[in-house]
Amino acid sequence: MSLMSALNAAVSGLRTSQAGINLVAQNVANAESVGYTRRVISPVQVVTGGKTSGVRTGEVQRVLDTLTQRQLRTEMSGAAYTRVRADFATSIDRLFGAPGSVASLDYAMNDFTQQLTRLANDPADFSARAAVVDRAQTLASRISSIATGVQSLRTQAEGRIADSVTRANELLAGIADANAKVTAADFKGGSAALEDERDRMINELSGLMDIQVQEGANGSVRLLTGSGTMLFDGMNATRLTFDARAVLGATSSYDAVPPSVGVIRAVSSSGASSDLIAAGAFRSGVIGAALEMRDETLVQAQRQLDELAAGMARAFSDVQAPVTGNQVDFSAAGTNPVSVELVVGGEFRRFSAADTTALAAALTAEGYTVSGTWEIGGLPPPSAVLAASSTVTTLNAGGPQLPLFTDRGTGGNAFTGIGDQLTGFAQRIMVNTAVVSDRSNLVSMTAGTPQGDPTRPQFMLDALTQSTRVFAPQAGIGGVAAPLNSSVAGFGRSIVAMQGANAEAAQRLNEGQNIALAAIESRFADVSGVNIDQEMALLVQLQTAYGANARVMTAVRDMMDMLMRI
Repeated sequence: MSLMSALNAAVSGLRTSQAGINLVAQNVANAESVGYTRRVISPVQVVTGGKTSGVRTGEVQRVLDTLTQRQLRTEMSGAAYTRVRADFATSIDRLFGAPGSVASLDYAMNDFTQQLTRLANDPADFSARAAVVDRAQTLASRISSIATGVQSLRTQAEGRIADSVTRANELLAGIADANAKVTAADFKGGSAALEDERDRMINELSGLMDIQVQEGANGSVRLLTGSGTMLFDGMNATRLTFDARAVLGATSSYDAVPPSVGVIRAVSSSGASSDLIAAGAFRSGVIGAALEMRDETLVQAQRQLDELAAGMARAFSDVQAPVTGNQVDFSAAGTNPVSVELVVGGEFRRFSAADTTALAAALTAEGYTVSGTWEIGGLPPPSAVLAASSTVTTLNAGGPQLPLFTDRGTGGNAFTGIGDQLTGFAQRIMVNTAVVSDRSNLVSMTAGTPQGDPTRPQFMLDALTQSTRVFAPQAGIGGVAAPLNSSVAGFGRSIVAMQGANAEAAQRLNEGQNIALAAIESRFADVSGVNIDQEMALLVQLQTAYGANARVMTAVRDMMDMLMRI
């Protein structure tokens, strides 16, 4: 090797070592930077005339475990999902209150039950009557307050979705911009930093929704939802829209036609629009959890409260109609509103109408038959008539039944369940104003009822604590083919216990998911993160190489000086 060749090789070695030292410094400086992956340089030998003539600095490359990165994004999406669910489940549990606490729903029900017991023991006690009315109003107010809180949480979920969709659009635009620079043929600045920034945005997006990332040519990427809807095709980003509603109520529903809640749509670059919720695009992430809360979990909580409110109202006002097989004895119903509860083909159904004629028409319109003394036929197996009843709508009909709890939405009339009266009844439940103004109605069944007659107070107590009713499985308690049959008080305790159990389960799931995320983050950091000890060891190697090349240059200089002096 000539002196000039040796000098050129040493200079190239110095440059390569210097680039490596600079990269080590960059790695160490960014060791704690979010989204930063360790960089390395792979030197490339320079071959001239079939002989090695030096070395040149190779491209800066990221140390990346793509398999672990995919797993990391999956766990990040799952962790965001469980965190949002746990937050909402805790908020729901707070609304219902800890079992036994003064602010809990079951405490209000127990307090009401105690006052009914006191009145049943001494019907003539005016203070006991006042206490029953007071506790009934407290209980109705408590149910209404919880139901209002449930709808407030649904509105919060709607807002969370809106914020997440806005952020998702920002991230998709940023990913598209970074991707264009990474794949640009004339880009000379090196793409490692841009790829890190693009990956950071993709990771954040995976926290909002579950996504698929596909590698393309020239370092490009494509993004799809978990269900396969294109979000970014490598060139153009899909725009997401969400028509958020300012306030949600009990009747607000995605299943309404048209939906009365916000809908997430994907608008492609060509202007084509599709409903991502209907496509099942959100199975995880913040958006998936918020949609589940808005459209399922909180709707179920509202249904529980509506069922409880309706059960309380009907427990005091309904006369149970005897059921034998598929035959119902409505002979005592008269012209009162009537209801029948069925399991039809394994599905729970409840029909309510103004009288037996209207009820028969409603059943017939659904394809069932009513014959003889109210024998209901045409029910596909497995089917059964679970219960039937008629509703007393006045205070002094002669029997112990009375409409103690009424519907504010119908001007304070009795709850009958006709039409869609059940939905949102928990917000509208109130104590009959006639009972509030004249508490003797808690005892008087007719004008001649003695003031000390315990018949009605004892009936009310038994109706609340002993008599059983059928509660719809849509409330989440009981099976579809075998709905819950429970007392009203028992059902109230069940929903409080269920919400507490749901909150605890959601917290445990969130904790488990966080452990899984931490484990995969650690695995990813082991490969792609910056290890200071590793960088320092590499720095020593580079310093040694730098010094060796410098000594070669010094030796070449001395030899050239000696030749010049000859």
